[in-house]
Amino acid sequence: MDGFIAMILDVVKANGMPNADIHLDRAVLTLPGFFRPTKLWDLLVIQDKELIAAIELKSQVGPSFGNNFNNRAEEAIGTAHDFWTAYREGAFGEQPRPFIGWLMLVEDAEKSRSPVRSASPHFEVFGEFQDASYLERYDLLCRKLMKEGLYSAATLLTSPRNAARSGAFSGMSSMTSLKTFITSLAGHIAAEAARLNK
Repeated sequence: MDGFIAMILDVVKANGMPNADIHLDRAVLTLPGFFRPTKLWDLLVIQDKELIAAIELKSQVGPSFGNNFNNRAEEAIGTAHDFWTAYREGAFGEQPRPFIGWLMLVEDAEKSRSPVRSASPHFEVFGEFQDASYLERYDLLCRKLMKEGLYSAATLLTSPRNAARSGAFSGMSSMTSLKTFITSLAGHIAAEAARLNK
């Protein structure tokens, strides 16, 4: 994920915050929570003691896509709900809403692209999940995370295992693309830079 982190750093610096504190060291990535004491993030951007952005970068390879998908979904939903409740309760002081991002890289493989059956014995599963592959489920998850306002941007990237050296990747939809994530982050950084640099 180092290349994506480097890109995020460039976006922050190029959009008006060249001197922002960008934290990547585990020792300084903890934020307060509401339902739990703290949460460890992957990347934090802080300017003038205000939280500008908090970003999670996750990856998953096969073969166990099913259990991992459910765990990642529960983690992403819980993290965002905990974060916004802590924000509402003043954990970060009086400040505008920060950008929170979720970037997920999933192995592009036969098992991640194959249709998966969903069984619910008592009530009908939502139609969009019927026979959706794990990649399609991740794409739906990202869309819903944004639609519900849980994340400012959520991105799904796919890459085959043999692309480790080339770095080749692709996306599933324009709404969950890396371009959409980066432009959303850039816009937020530029707006906050304009507000703070009076």
